[in-house]
Amino acid sequence: MHVIVVGAGIIGLSTAWNLRRRGVSVTIVDPAPAMGASHAAAGMLAPAAEVVWGQSPLYPLMRASADLYPDFAAELTAVSGHDLGHSSTETLVCAGDRADLASLHELMNLQSSAGFDVSLIAGSRARELEPSLAPGVCGAVTIPGDHSIDPRRVTRALISVLRGGIVQARVTGLLKAAGGTVGVELDNGSRVTADQVIVAAGASCNDIAGVPTLPLRQVWGEVIRLRAPTALAPLLARTIRGLVNARPVYIVPRPDGELVLGATSREDGRSGTNAGGVHQLLRDAERLVPAILDCEITDITTRARPGSPDDVPIIGRIDPGCVVSTGFFRHGILLAPLGAGLTADLATRADTAWAPSGSQAAMGPDRFDSEHPPAEAQDAQEIQDTQQHTVSIQQPAGSHP
Repeated sequence: MHVIVVGAGIIGLSTAWNLRRRGVSVTIVDPAPAMGASHAAAGMLAPAAEVVWGQSPLYPLMRASADLYPDFAAELTAVSGHDLGHSSTETLVCAGDRADLASLHELMNLQSSAGFDVSLIAGSRARELEPSLAPGVCGAVTIPGDHSIDPRRVTRALISVLRGGIVQARVTGLLKAAGGTVGVELDNGSRVTADQVIVAAGASCNDIAGVPTLPLRQVWGEVIRLRAPTALAPLLARTIRGLVNARPVYIVPRPDGELVLGATSREDGRSGTNAGGVHQLLRDAERLVPAILDCEITDITTRARPGSPDDVPIIGRIDPGCVVSTGFFRHGILLAPLGAGLTADLATRADTAWAPSGSQAAMGPDRFDSEHPPAEAQDAQEIQDTQQHTVSIQQPAGSHP
């Protein structure tokens, strides 16, 4: 069996590797492998911290993929010989002021109701864990199960094990015959045939002729990479996420000392780096970790993440010879093991009973053809659910959160 994978981001590469391990012959086609959204991503493996209102179908998918990650990372490390920058340290989600702390407490109730291990600690305790946190941090949520990995290292490792099967070209269209896809046409005019084609080209899927128009949107964001001066290194041991005046921000420390700062999100269609976005990230990060302004900026990237209307990935068959796998939005790194397995199962027509119940229906492209409960109704149900749970604040005697 021969499968063409269109797109060499973390989803396409992980899917190709999954297929190779099944003995399938794979050709990956991408003009710039691993240089899209995966190149910018911070790599937070954060199924709990990514729980937000109105996205309950995502919760079991994120949890299941996080459970797959240790084996995924260990096997990729073994076969590639690459260090993936995988860190199992906990995540702290910090509040910039008391209004943010109230919002954080509500969100924590939702995360707890979804079955995640979270607890609220005082700001003083957070600073004991991370001395670089600002005095103004008035509380934090600890999430022991939320970890991180370096996406650039992961994609380099995947490319190394898939070397020889990657064609650096752009797919302009799908080749059709007898009502199904039988291959792809490249921008140099050549054609490549296959038994199955997987379109995993992120936000560019709709640029390929023959792919039915998918309800994708481009969500742009700035990501800043920094290094602390020797006197301050290591600045952080844990991933720091936070709310600052209700705006999200995150700082992810790498084992090699790099810091990754991000969280901007815009849908203005502008591919360039937004000066206001960079300023906002630095300003909000300073509120949580003042020494961030003493660091050296080494890289700023801006990429478009492919979002769907409900922020759940789109994985499904569009004709007898073609499967699409896109719409992962900000969850592409976390969902890579799960998405790769489900997409490979569809391409090879294998059993998907190992995946969370209802996964295919939750992610199938045909879900947009029927009516679904509005997000407000889902939120109302989730608010009701959180009222069934109580959360205690772990606060040292005599201190204030």
